[in-house]
Amino acid sequence: MIKNLLFDLGGVIMDIRRENCVEAMKSIGMTNADEYLGEYAQKGPFAKIENGEWNEQQFCDGIRKIIGSDVSDDKINEAFNAFLIGIPERRLDELAELRKRFNVYMLSNTNPIMWRMKIADEFAKQGHDVSYYFDDVVRSYKAGCMKPDKRIFEIVERKFNIKPEETVFFDDSKRNLDAAAELGFHTILVKPGDEFYSLLQNSGYLS
Repeated sequence: MIKNLLFDLGGVIMDIRRENCVEAMKSIGMTNADEYLGEYAQKGPFAKIENGEWNEQQFCDGIRKIIGSDVSDDKINEAFNAFLIGIPERRLDELAELRKRFNVYMLSNTNPIMWRMKIADEFAKQGHDVSYYFDDVVRSYKAGCMKPDKRIFEIVERKFNIKPEETVFFDDSKRNLDAAAELGFHTILVKPGDEFYSLLQNSGYLS
């Protein structure tokens, strides 16, 4: 019996576009940004802030070191947030409805800059915050590790007090889903153009 729904953020709930961030980073002087920014995983300063190894100031200093010029924190943060497009309100509505039937959680590889800026703004646009849509959240930069590291799924199990066999995990990365499946989670791959609520409706988990 499925009791819990576990959602990735980017590519599942939040629309993202890597190319926007690459171009924005290039515009402030990081000409090799595409070497650091991947579709599903980051490198260098982007990975260090996402796994909690670096804080915001260390991240900005690291970007400046790569660029080789004194770009402001604000410009770096703005360029970084270009990765995120937004959350369609239909998805927020669907999350709110699902909370009436399931425990709803988030597991995201993310960073403090995006979380306090663009992500917070998107979840607030219907007058609520993240806690209205999710029972609880695990963020990679707080957990100190990132998907597909199995440790982060073990953190999810302990923090949320859930069982993998009672949980469906939605992610846009097959690698992340495979790691979760090895631990017993049910999984649903959200491909570009898919909507999680349609996939869930057709999955048989609602019956």
